[in-house]
Amino acid sequence: MANPVETAIGIVQRRSLRRNTSKVPTGILPLSQVRRAVALIDVEDTSFDHCKNIILTFFRRHGIHIEIFYLDFRRLGEGERLITSINGTILKKDLNWFGRPSDEKLRLLEMSEPDLLISAIREKDFAYQYIVASSPARFKVGRKQLPGNLFDIVLSEPDDKVLSEADAFANMAQLLEKIR
Repeated sequence: MANPVETAIGIVQRRSLRRNTSKVPTGILPLSQVRRAVALIDVEDTSFDHCKNIILTFFRRHGIHIEIFYLDFRRLGEGERLITSINGTILKKDLNWFGRPSDEKLRLLEMSEPDLLISAIREKDFAYQYIVASSPARFKVGRKQLPGNLFDIVLSEPDDKVLSEADAFANMAQLLEKIR
C-alpha cells in the first residue's frame, strides 16, 4: 500500500511542475547563437571541480558567458565548510517541504537569461527536475532524459560504464561543437 504522505507530496510536485514549466519553446541551437549559458553540476561527483574548470574553459573559448550552479544536498558535518559559492549553490536547506528550490535561487537562475542549459548531473530528483523544467533556456542538454522530455539532447553513456561529470561534459562539448 502506498504511503499517503509520499502520495500527497507526489501530487503537489506534479502540480508545481505543471504550473511552473517554462513556456519558452526549446530546440537545438548552434553555439554561434548561444550568448549566455547555465551549467548544473552535482558537488557529490568526485570530478566536480575538474568539470567546473573544463566548463569554464570551453565557454570562454567560445565567447559565451557562463554561470555555474552547484547542487549540494549533502549533510555537512561539524566543522565542514561549503566548498562552492553560496550564491551559486543550491543546498538542501534551500528546498521547501516538497523539494522545490527557493524563489531566491530560482531567480538567480532566471536572471542569468540563458540560451543554453547544460547539465552534467546524472541522478534525478525533484529539485533538479524542477530547475530544468522551469529554466527559460532555449536549448537544454543533459545526461538522462527527465519526464516530459525536458532535454533537447541527451548524452547517453555506455551500458557498462558510468561517466564522471567531467567526462560527460567533455563528450557534450564535442557534440555541441559539431552542431552548425
